[in-house]
Amino acid sequence: MQKLLPRLRSIGASKTVSPLLTGCILLLLTGCVTVEKPSAPPVTTSPVAASPTTPATESASEDLALLQESWQAYRARFVQDDGRVIDREAGDRTTSEGQAYAMLRAVMIDDRDTFDRTLAWAEANLQRRDASGRRSDALWCWKWGKNADGNWGVIDSNFASDGDLDAITALIFAARRWNEPQYLDVARTKLADLWELSVAEANGKNYFLPGPKIAFQPQPTELKLNPSYLAPYAFRLFAQVDRDRDWLNLVDSSYEVLNESARLSAINLPSDWVALDTTTGSYQPLTPPSSIRSIYGFDAYRVWWRVALDSAWFDEPRAKEFLRQHLPPLQSMLQQQQKVPAQIDLQGQPLVNYDSTSQYAMLYAAFAEIDPQVAEQIRQEKLLPTYRDGFWDNDAAYYSQNLSWFGLFFPIEIPTSWLQP
Repeated sequence: MQKLLPRLRSIGASKTVSPLLTGCILLLLTGCVTVEKPSAPPVTTSPVAASPTTPATESASEDLALLQESWQAYRARFVQDDGRVIDREAGDRTTSEGQAYAMLRAVMIDDRDTFDRTLAWAEANLQRRDASGRRSDALWCWKWGKNADGNWGVIDSNFASDGDLDAITALIFAARRWNEPQYLDVARTKLADLWELSVAEANGKNYFLPGPKIAFQPQPTELKLNPSYLAPYAFRLFAQVDRDRDWLNLVDSSYEVLNESARLSAINLPSDWVALDTTTGSYQPLTPPSSIRSIYGFDAYRVWWRVALDSAWFDEPRAKEFLRQHLPPLQSMLQQQQKVPAQIDLQGQPLVNYDSTSQYAMLYAAFAEIDPQVAEQIRQEKLLPTYRDGFWDNDAAYYSQNLSWFGLFFPIEIPTSWLQP
């Protein structure tokens, strides 16, 4: 990160950035500074070109302008000048997930200024600290916002591993897209801590936990897992840049978790959360009074997208097979009822009577891999009609903006150089 300081200083010299932000950027690893300012004005960016051989290519080409417009609208509405990403549906809080999503979108759409700002803010403000106040590791506190005393700062110092995973993926892409190997230095430091703190070993296998072992391995023989955090494509990228740890082992365990835990559902859907008994190898549902539950809901949507990426980027046959086996129940609902409920219980019954744009975006990505005709139906009937003036649903729907964008970006081919060492 130190080698990035000349570039970050140039960002700090921008007329749209306050001197306080300049100091924040230069103290990435030691400061904790927040600036409340309006968003920076739009800048010109250049999205990745579509390939004529990718699925749903014609639609992807048409969506390039939409993706550009929506990114500019999102940046103006949700990203402050200083790089803080605001979740406007949750008390204007900030999460590590939100910072990582912005970084990933910025590198995909070629907006390096926003990438650096969001990285800088997270590094300065989401530091995890020990009892003495010193930084304990390179991961990010998952939640930052207004405290009970009215001050703004870290609310929960635990980390959420999906946020760190997506941020590291963005750093690897940034290093390759902008020919800036120093981003890899930051990524490698984070990877070492992510493995140490969020990978559990059981029966000769490694499992990716949703956060700290102390929280998600409450007993030596029990793991609490979130299938939507499992990203085989990311673990492959991590193995390329960090050869000291067996990231590829997580690819295998991820497909085990995805396939076996889906058996908890009568219609073979992934769940938001599941438990694994490592002594028997059996997966068990999490039910009340547990605060996390085994239902198909807003977390589980991302399983489709993450698996589809492994299929598209690395041609993984297990990914295609997972999609073919587990998507048919939702396809049937879409055909028979013209919608898919936003939440479904383990018996296959809807828990709510409304649907979700973010779910359709993730399903679009999945069907683009195995059935482009269904994907196009979802795009035409569920995604484009909910988009207006740069936003899906409404201009406060933080989650919908991100998942919808990632879903529609999916068929657009990225350079192979991003996926290779």
